[in-house]
Amino acid sequence: MFIVPALAAGIAAANAGSQVGDIGHAVQQVAEAAGYGVVRELVGHGIGTQFHEEPQVPNFGRPGTGARLMPGMTIAIEPMINMGGPGVRTLPDRWTVVTRDGSLSAHYEHTVVITRDRPILLTAA
Repeated sequence: MFIVPALAAGIAAANAGSQVGDIGHAVQQVAEAAGYGVVRELVGHGIGTQFHEEPQVPNFGRPGTGARLMPGMTIAIEPMINMGGPGVRTLPDRWTVVTRDGSLSAHYEHTVVITRDRPILLTAA
């Protein structure tokens, strides 16, 4: 599955002065070019004094749109890529998310700090 190349493309797009739409567009281009669906209901997010903060970081979108990335921002980039269509549904436990079409799915995440020079992974080993 193309989750790791799609995530790598999103991280590479997370530069100071870029916008969150640049990240989403990069993820979407890699995943959809390989024939996978990109989930739209679940997105990455900012990390600060709260775990889930603005800005939302979609894994799809148009370049040059959304919040501008500034040095010092910390974000979670977390694509969820499906082998089938992009649709998902939440089960009655209100926690478990499955694909609408029953296809396999993968979710992967990295936390990134935006610097003047380049994005730095905080979750890399």
